[in-house]
Amino acid sequence: MPEFFSALASQGFLQQALLAGLLASLGCGLVGPFVVVKRIAFLAGGIAHSVLGGMGAAVYFGIDPLLGALVAAILAALLIGGVRLAWRTGEDTLIGALWAIGMAVGILFISRTPGYATDLMSFLFGNILLVPVRELWFMAGLDLLLLLTVVAFYRQFVAVAFDEEFARLRGVPVAFFYLLLLVLVAVTVVLMIQVVGLILVIALLTLPAAVAGQWTQSIAGMMLTATLLGAALTSSGLALSYAPDLPAGPTIILLAGALYVVSALIAGARARYRARRAALQRVAGGHGPGTGARPPA
Repeated sequence: MPEFFSALASQGFLQQALLAGLLASLGCGLVGPFVVVKRIAFLAGGIAHSVLGGMGAAVYFGIDPLLGALVAAILAALLIGGVRLAWRTGEDTLIGALWAIGMAVGILFISRTPGYATDLMSFLFGNILLVPVRELWFMAGLDLLLLLTVVAFYRQFVAVAFDEEFARLRGVPVAFFYLLLLVLVAVTVVLMIQVVGLILVIALLTLPAAVAGQWTQSIAGMMLTATLLGAALTSSGLALSYAPDLPAGPTIILLAGALYVVSALIAGARARYRARRAALQRVAGGHGPGTGARPPA
């Protein structure tokens, strides 16, 4: 850890890596709570793995791979969302198909690209230490897009996430905002690819939000807590992985997983304690067995 902080002051690539982690944390905090509340983590996983096809095609044709990833992610989100809205069933099969097809198409394009596509391998497994400045600007632009969209349509997203039927009765165009939410998920997936890679992106998207949901009672609270947790996890994972030369992405995810397990254990113990305390209070208040008042004679 001390080696990391001393190097951080002088090494530009570490400063860029830290900034990339913070930028990814903002997207994670803004969208992750909706993924957890709506229970669409598997759908987000399908979107994440389908983007490899777009990235492989982009590299093959000499285009920025992140741009290809963004296009592929949005198309996958709209396709999955459209199938779900049209048929109300079958999206699981489609998600699995897109998951496999996207990976296969990406591998085929990689195999046909001259040379060894080291950038694509870093996107697949994540390499936060190799984030260039131009991609930091790209990530910042995606963060701004997410922030403006969530702020503008916060109430609609909350209504759609918790109860689509109630939102529909209140006049909310559920189909539009559901598809828009999936597009935000797609954008967030692309935002976090550089940090932890396609393989682990769902963990970073959901674990901080899941931990936040155990301790907060509102979507806004989950957003703030998940953003702070994401920033702490990415920074700590980067620092812990530096001295032993470990991959930063898996280190970040292991920290997130450990935090989730500890938080779940504490939250469960707290719930059991509150339940026992409430039961004792009911007994002490005269509602226990044998304490009822006698009927009048």
